[in-house]
Amino acid sequence: MEIVGQRLTLRYPIAADAPALLAHGSDPEVTRFFSWGPYRALDEPLAYIDALAGERRRGERLDLAIVDHHHGPIGIVGLSELAVRDRRAVVGTWLGRAHWGTGANRAAKALIAHLGFAVLGLERLGAYADLDNPRSQAALTAIGFRREGLLRRWHRHADQVHDVLVYSWLREEWAGSALAAAPARVLGDPPAAFAVAASFTPLAQPTA
Repeated sequence: MEIVGQRLTLRYPIAADAPALLAHGSDPEVTRFFSWGPYRALDEPLAYIDALAGERRRGERLDLAIVDHHHGPIGIVGLSELAVRDRRAVVGTWLGRAHWGTGANRAAKALIAHLGFAVLGLERLGAYADLDNPRSQAALTAIGFRREGLLRRWHRHADQVHDVLVYSWLREEWAGSALAAAPARVLGDPPAAFAVAASFTPLAQPTA
């Protein structure tokens, strides 16, 4: 499965992506607020990539490589915490530092939102931002996510426990946003475990 946009393609990560992920993910600033990293050796992104097929099959995580049409793999975007009954999931994104502030995050979010809302039938996308990460908070708000509240001592990174802010974006809100009109072409079929509502009613798309 691939989701193709104007400047990016989202696809399953492959072993050949590991060197690029190592280069991006070895930056301590990139992984500062994550539960993993920074990467130190090639076997770490290789092990991550190797585990993804099973996680997709079990409905645990649907991570996709963010592939810039000129620069190749620049990061990862994915869905986790899937709740089939409630038709919701959490979206997370990381990018190599050279691609911060370039619009790549917004473009990747547009593609993953199209997958989640228009293809999989999700009704809500959640997101987290560390309380001490205003850049992430501002990026989510600019896309259209709404801040809902604070989760105290929610996220552990090494020996640190962090408070995080929780955000949400609903299908109706996405449908009325500019990102819903962004070109997105889905090739292939999504993992069966993530197709939560194959018969859901698509929302009317805005017309120009």
